[in-house]
Amino acid sequence: MNYYKIYRVDSGIQIENASGQLTPVISENWDNCINHDHLFQFCEKQSFTSNPRASIQTPIDSQEIWAAGVTYLRSKVARMEESKESGGDTFYDKVYDAERPEIFYKGNKLRAIGQHGLVRIRKDSAWNVPEPELTLFINRQNQIAGYLIGNDMSSRDIEGENPLYLPQAKVYDASAGIGPCLLVTDKPLAPETIISMCIFRAQQEVFQGDTTISQMKRSHTELKDYLTREMSFPQGAYLMTGTCIVPDPPFTLQANDEIHIQIEPIGTLIQTVHP
Repeated sequence: MNYYKIYRVDSGIQIENASGQLTPVISENWDNCINHDHLFQFCEKQSFTSNPRASIQTPIDSQEIWAAGVTYLRSKVARMEESKESGGDTFYDKVYDAERPEIFYKGNKLRAIGQHGLVRIRKDSAWNVPEPELTLFINRQNQIAGYLIGNDMSSRDIEGENPLYLPQAKVYDASAGIGPCLLVTDKPLAPETIISMCIFRAQQEVFQGDTTISQMKRSHTELKDYLTREMSFPQGAYLMTGTCIVPDPPFTLQANDEIHIQIEPIGTLIQTVHP
């Protein structure tokens, strides 16, 4: 598989090829650059040299961030466990097998946090976890044009209390981790692509888990088609595709925890919980 990585940096935009060489993109803003009709071919035409890497910024401008839930069996089981007392467990059981997927709004540039940024946990929640997710970039033509790493920060006790509280459990300041770059490939990611997550506390590993995207019940195209069925995205959108890496209770994030989410060849998204 051939690929390029597009970075939003403090000086504008940089594209990196598979050999690690970089080139700046001149006279292009983020929205226009990533929405080229043939993005891979656009990257392919660039001239790459050993340019220094600029400071990486969050790879988002006018894009909305959406997320799909209960796309992995492990996610279904975890959601049923956390909502059993409220009687909401049947909702997750049904949506896993339903024709229509669960899709919800996660945020925008205002809520997004990039590489080495500070994500937050809610002050009114006692059970908070990161959720590592392969994230699709859907361009303005409603095509899957690239991939990112997503961190769907979640307050599990709030969502478990009542499924209608999902927006509060999922959408708040610094709750949408995304980055470190936009990966553009000449063909879709392989089903055996691994998603892994490690959480470190005081430099000690306190959680590790991994899965492959082949464990998803729904296809990327299916999720994309439902998101774009009645909505247009003039500058494109990001769609987190769900997770099956769910820390077992009673694990909960704490201030200063460091979260490492790796999906190759995208890279590793590293974020810290706000102190």
